[in-house]
Amino acid sequence: MDTSNSSKGLNLAIIGLGYVGLPLAVEFGKKRPLVGFDINTNRITELQSGYDFTLEVSGEDLKQASQLSYTANLDDLRQCNCFIVTVPTPIDAYKRPDLTPLIKASETIGQVLKKDDIVIYESTVYPGATEEDCVPVLERVSGLKFNEDFFAGYSPERINPGDKQHRVHNIMKVTSGSTPAIAEVVDRLYQEIIVVGTHKAPSIKVAEAAKVIENTQRDVNIALVNELALIFNRMGIDTQAVLEAAGTKWNFLPFRPGLVGGHCIGVDPYYLTHKAQAIGYHPEMILAGRRINDGMGEYVVSQLVKAMVKASIGVAGAKVLVMGLTFKENCPDLRNSRVVDIVGELNEYGAKPIVYDPWVSASEAQQEYGITPVSEPQAGAYDAIILAVSHEQFRQMGAAAIRALGKDKHVLYDLKYLLAADESDLRL
Repeated sequence: MDTSNSSKGLNLAIIGLGYVGLPLAVEFGKKRPLVGFDINTNRITELQSGYDFTLEVSGEDLKQASQLSYTANLDDLRQCNCFIVTVPTPIDAYKRPDLTPLIKASETIGQVLKKDDIVIYESTVYPGATEEDCVPVLERVSGLKFNEDFFAGYSPERINPGDKQHRVHNIMKVTSGSTPAIAEVVDRLYQEIIVVGTHKAPSIKVAEAAKVIENTQRDVNIALVNELALIFNRMGIDTQAVLEAAGTKWNFLPFRPGLVGGHCIGVDPYYLTHKAQAIGYHPEMILAGRRINDGMGEYVVSQLVKAMVKASIGVAGAKVLVMGLTFKENCPDLRNSRVVDIVGELNEYGAKPIVYDPWVSASEAQQEYGITPVSEPQAGAYDAIILAVSHEQFRQMGAAAIRALGKDKHVLYDLKYLLAADESDLRL
């Protein structure tokens, strides 16, 4: 390995061109030649035409990344000597880490791995996964030996889908490498595009742990506020009013109650708890927070049903408009959306949920969850309305236009505090 610690001789490839990989590839593509690889040929064709369905990267940004080429052909990776892996790391139906995409990506790289190559992982994992789960795959497929023939690094992604202010280049990046020399190479590589600086962690495991606790901390804090909302609702106290009052103190943390989904906050804690249990420690607080947050969809529907009963609105067969399906506002990202919990609970009660979300692809929603959103809601058609996601389109509609979608007698549940307290019938 070149001991100059320079990143200039790296021929870069990024494996996985989704919400994480594409913005990273575009930033590097403005600075240096690189190959963007994805096994989805439709995705490659789309990007070659200058369009990104995730809406994370504009057509203009794609044009500016003039040194970025796209491929689904493994042979196009043979010229590369540094591979950045940005594939998803989901959980399965039993809340267990699913490393399948990561293992398959490692197998792909192993087929083209050469002496002195570097493989950098960005996917969220538990501490130890890079060296204990991924590296052995690279060794097995390539026949090369770790830290003698090839090297590894870890630099956790910090992409925030839909956020147009915090982008790849202006979010500080944690970096690490499997040797001190490689750590320096990895750090300098990212310094090429990160204008706010990098933080070089002392080991890959430290960098992995830092990533997994970032969102675990947020998850636990949101769980606390969700639990407070459950308590205050029983006491007849408006949770938002309480949080606004408490927020006048300078060090009060501004968390809000709600559904906790997405590819990070609703997933990362399970990676940490999986590893903790594997080494014989049962995490109490983290799993308690997960139980609270995973149960919020059921709670929301139970509150809605009670309100409908009190209003003498029959629940069985009731048409309930669910406004929003994505895991967060103003983006088309459906990954691990907990709005589906609300839809499932409504079905359990015999109601008829109708989903409306102007941000999502109907075919993707059908493929992912078996839900086909309507293209437009009907005026005066619904027995209940749930504002589940705070898309800007819903905010601009205002209370009168949203109310007009309901029947003369209906219940409006504002889950996201889009409306004033007196403009809805229920708030979390």
